[in-house]
Amino acid sequence: MTASGKIHLGVGGWVYEPWRGVFYPKGLTQAKELEYAATHLTAIEINATYYGSQKPESFRKWAAAVPDGFKFSVKGSRFSTNRRVLAEGADSVKRFLNSGVTELGDRLGPLLWQFAPTKKFDEADFRSFLELLPEKQDGLKLRHVVEVRHDSFRVPEFIALLRTFNIAVVCAEHETYPGIADVTSDFIYLRLQKGKDTIATGYPPKELDAWAKRLRVFADGGVPKDLPLVVPKTPAPKAPRDVFAYVIHEGKVRAPAAAMALIERVKS
Repeated sequence: MTASGKIHLGVGGWVYEPWRGVFYPKGLTQAKELEYAATHLTAIEINATYYGSQKPESFRKWAAAVPDGFKFSVKGSRFSTNRRVLAEGADSVKRFLNSGVTELGDRLGPLLWQFAPTKKFDEADFRSFLELLPEKQDGLKLRHVVEVRHDSFRVPEFIALLRTFNIAVVCAEHETYPGIADVTSDFIYLRLQKGKDTIATGYPPKELDAWAKRLRVFADGGVPKDLPLVVPKTPAPKAPRDVFAYVIHEGKVRAPAAAMALIERVKS
């Protein structure tokens, strides 16, 4: 197989004061920060949408500030996912989707639905949530990914459910959240959260090399052999897949440097 999916690499957000003078050049105005970030990264995960609605004109402005091929992943509203009964979030999901997200146009990447670490897997409950997620909005195809952070989701029933709906699961590199590298959709989504600000590139070179190799394997349609799987005996069909990977860790000062180092590695 010669075809390969595209690998999009970035960080969470772009407004972060400690990046000024480290990632952003000294003297760069805040109004130019997104444009600068978009020339050095290939994707950004928007997290502000998790906490509150943004205006349609904001999405249009952001889309205009980045080059062709750049992607924004957008985190869904917390009011949709922080519920005991997920089916009751229908109105919240609709409000989020109608808030102007599709104004990003072809710059729109996956929509990320993040669940609390205390949320446990209940098949009927979770199915009811997935049924709320449309395949299209305003004529634009949508890609959905869920981030689950409780070990109860590490069961075959969860993987099968996601595959039924063609919805991805976050492959998390985290100290406590479960790692799930099973392929459940036609794209891959990773959040790398073990970087350190004490290292100039966020991760040691050998770890960056290892992650670059894993990203290429995913893009080529495979699954890295050194990542945890819930159902290793029933892999998804091999096919090229787009990959979205974000370097996000507590200090995050070196997150852009790590993302840029990975971008250089996946080019080779």
